[in-house]
Amino acid sequence: MTRVLGIETSCDETAAAVVSPEGEVFADVVASQINEHAPYGGVVPELASRAHLRAIVPVVEQALEEAGGLAALDGLAVTQGPGLSGALLVGVQTAKALAERAGLPLVGVNHLDGHLLAPRLRERGEDPVDLAFPYIALLASGGHTALYRVDGPGRTTLLGQTRDDAAGEAFDKAAKIVGLGYPGGPAIDRRAKEGDPAAIAFPRTMLGRGSFEFSFSGLKTAVARHVAKHGRPTSEAALADLCASFQAAVVDVLARKLSDAGRAEGVERLVLTGGVAANRGLRARALELATSRGQSLHVPPVKRCTDNAAMIAYAGALRLEAGERDAELVVYSRDPARRRGRFRADGTLIPRRS
Repeated sequence: MTRVLGIETSCDETAAAVVSPEGEVFADVVASQINEHAPYGGVVPELASRAHLRAIVPVVEQALEEAGGLAALDGLAVTQGPGLSGALLVGVQTAKALAERAGLPLVGVNHLDGHLLAPRLRERGEDPVDLAFPYIALLASGGHTALYRVDGPGRTTLLGQTRDDAAGEAFDKAAKIVGLGYPGGPAIDRRAKEGDPAAIAFPRTMLGRGSFEFSFSGLKTAVARHVAKHGRPTSEAALADLCASFQAAVVDVLARKLSDAGRAEGVERLVLTGGVAANRGLRARALELATSRGQSLHVPPVKRCTDNAAMIAYAGALRLEAGERDAELVVYSRDPARRRGRFRADGTLIPRRS
């Protein structure tokens, strides 16, 4: 197994990439939908599905052209969940059609598994990434915030997750409250750089000693109450202080729990991944804390933190190399571990077991 095409359409990025089982990226193409969803302050599922339909063929064709064409492939991989069911179906049906046409094996990939393996990706011609198993990974994005122990491809243990809002969701909601645009994370991060993180005493919810669970709904409420009492900031300095204070409250909790989980598991290698891992404040705080405790921190490049197909292709390549195949693919809107909202590839709901 030398090269695998991966397709990713779980949310608002249409992506295709070609990657080897060693994590070497031969092509990586992403078409973003941010401009289409920005007027609505968040992703609109129906618009996302239609945008995927328009973009999927050009994106896949470009990836194949950069990597040597369909004949250069040994297999295909596609995100089958979690994500938006309509968006996922676009990718799954495209991958099935390509696999049938080319006579290639196909596997489905859990989007979260892709993120957990993303730090091991490397550009063409680069040396392998020095990141051995096991490691503790914080996966923080717009839809997920969770801590995992990763002992190998497909060998992950969930240590804790958010009880309400994901970290990225909290950023988006806070940005909306203070009048910033979508996506909120980058907008807050840019302004936080110029502000005082101690200007406003926003709460840090730790949920008990030794807990690896997260909660950000209270912090979001605290921001809303602050704005209701004082009004939206009327100066750039005041806005920067609010953004810096909010961001510090989020990243302090994320970085602390990541480091604590490493200590509890006896694992010194820590990983940040997911869209929120692109946040400069989180990267700096996590590195500071890890260094002070004798831990190592590994963070993918920004383009590998956000949704991309390279991580899907890599996860799929490892499955294919191990001899795994999927005779039938279903899509699921939520993590299968929660056993809710799973859909067949034709879009029909799979009934929950009683």
